[in-house]
Amino acid sequence: MLPVFALVGRPNVGKSTLFNTLTRTRDAIVHDEPGLTRDRLYGRVKRDGVVCALVVDTGGLGDESDFGALIDAQVEQVFEEADEILFLVDHADGLGTGDEEIARRLRRCGKPVHVLVNKSEGVDGALATAEFQALGLGEPRAISAKRGDRVESLLAELLAGYPPPGEHVDDERIRVAIVGRPNVGKSTLVNALLGEQRVIVRDQPGTTRDSVSIEFSRNGRDFELVDTAGVRRRQKVTETIEHFSVVKTVRAIERAHVCVLMLDARTEPGEQDAAIAGMIENRSRAIVLVVNKWDNLDGYTRKRFLDRLERRFPFLPPHDCLLISALHGSAVGDVLPAAARAYDSAMVEFRTSDLNRRLEAAVAAQAPPMHAGHPVKLKFAHQDGRNPPQITIHGNRLDHVRAGYTRYLANYLQASYQLVGTRVAIRYRNETNPYDSRASAAGRRKLKPGARR
Repeated sequence: MLPVFALVGRPNVGKSTLFNTLTRTRDAIVHDEPGLTRDRLYGRVKRDGVVCALVVDTGGLGDESDFGALIDAQVEQVFEEADEILFLVDHADGLGTGDEEIARRLRRCGKPVHVLVNKSEGVDGALATAEFQALGLGEPRAISAKRGDRVESLLAELLAGYPPPGEHVDDERIRVAIVGRPNVGKSTLVNALLGEQRVIVRDQPGTTRDSVSIEFSRNGRDFELVDTAGVRRRQKVTETIEHFSVVKTVRAIERAHVCVLMLDARTEPGEQDAAIAGMIENRSRAIVLVVNKWDNLDGYTRKRFLDRLERRFPFLPPHDCLLISALHGSAVGDVLPAAARAYDSAMVEFRTSDLNRRLEAAVAAQAPPMHAGHPVKLKFAHQDGRNPPQITIHGNRLDHVRAGYTRYLANYLQASYQLVGTRVAIRYRNETNPYDSRASAAGRRKLKPGARR
């Protein structure tokens, strides 16, 4: 088992910065505004290609906003999960009453605690840590999370107390990003899928600011579930923090194998829903549509919504569309199996012989249009990529294949293989013919008059 190190402290002491430094990522949003992190965020500490620890970023303790009590409950769960706690304090602010209150809580948790005096760059270590000795939690360490000063030596000291990790093998977790407009129920769905209050839920748009990643297993398959911030229209994104949240959501889409696009049944699907679906489609991610808050709707409203739904997303490939209530749990159990089906479709492997038989059948059913009186020949195909499935077709005059015919081939293969939630990407490769007219003409120009071939 990998050791788990939890980062705790007051708001804006640099926990997210240290999280990014340890994980060598930008997974945690960093900004000069206190209270930015609300949900706990897990990351992997990898050195020399080996995952050696897990680190957990948490919200600031003592947050005076409306989310303070919810953040404190999240941190209390981290106390139970962590093997060791890294208590960050701010050298620039000095020792405050908030630090002393957190220290009292940490003494009661029964876990090893390390006091890290952050923002100590350019200051003698002994001088930076002197006043924090009063916390009574052992010898403080001066670090700079932003510059990385003394962070690697701290990590080496922490890991020395644990067995060396085994060789890291890239896992095959199905990365599922839950995306959609604000307040459609993404966090509620995540909690329903996990069976616990894993992320903060409130009836308020913008509650989730960061992309929160959770790893778990279900029915013999491993998943990585990512709860993302809601995406609004660009002109409505005014706060810098919300801009960062949207960027993190886009990154989550790009990293995901499958995107679960959530819609609110009480609001007809609109342009912003289509725009998010377009983001998923343009990045070639597999998709599952989930319509939330389906309960307590009358028959007319349901029929009207489904009619609008069909007209709003004509550009999506054939996909699963689930009608659920995340709050009451109705049909929530269908979400992960649908995501697994979309993943299996996106990662399918075609046997070359079988692929060519189906390609021949597609051409036999509808041949490509001729170009300038000459036939366009599709000779053979092979697969050269996954997520989405990508095939290369070889032949002659393939640069003259029309876009409509390419769509026909993709749809034919998708239906033939019964793929769900993903498209077949097709590219063409022309075979060069040394005896074509241009090559022959070039050869004739090189011959002298009267010379024999």
